Amino acid sequence: MHTYQQKTAETKHDWYIVDAAGARLGTLAVRIARALSGRHKPTWTPHIDDGDHVVVVNAEKIELGGRKWDQKLYRRHNQYMGNLKIETAREVHDKKPERLIEMAVRGMLAPNKMRASLLRRLKVYAGAEHGHDAQKPQPLP
Repeated sequence: MHTYQQKTAETKHDWYIVDAAGARLGTLAVRIARALSGRHKPTWTPHIDDGDHVVVVNAEKIELGGRKWDQKLYRRHNQYMGNLKIETAREVHDKKPERLIEMAVRGMLAPNKMRASLLRRLKVYAGAEHGHDAQKPQPLP
C-alpha cells in the first residue's frame, strides 16, 4: 500500500460564488478560507496549492455581531514614527466594504509563502455585479 500524494499537475481549480448579504463576517471568512486553501477536498495536501477561486458579491451588506461595528479596530502602520492609523470596522466599511472580507480571510489563512497566491484567487465585489460569468461559478457548498 502506498500513500497517495497529489501532484501539482493534477490540481484543478474550480470557481465558486458566495453572496455575503446578511452573512456574519467571521463565519463567511472561515468558509472562504477553506475553499481558497482546498481543505474541503479529499485530495488536500498541505504543500500543494489545490484551492479554488472564490468570488464574493454584496460585500457591502455584510453583518457584524453586537457592537463590533464600533469596537473592532483595524491598525496599520507605514514604518514612519507616529504614523499609526487606527480605524473602526464602520470606517473601513464606509471607505471600502471589500476590505473587511479581504482582511478577515487573510487572517484565517496560514501565514506562509502560499498565502499570497491563495489571496490572488479571492475576488470581492461590493455590489451584485461581477465580471466572472464566463467561468460559470457555482454556489459554495
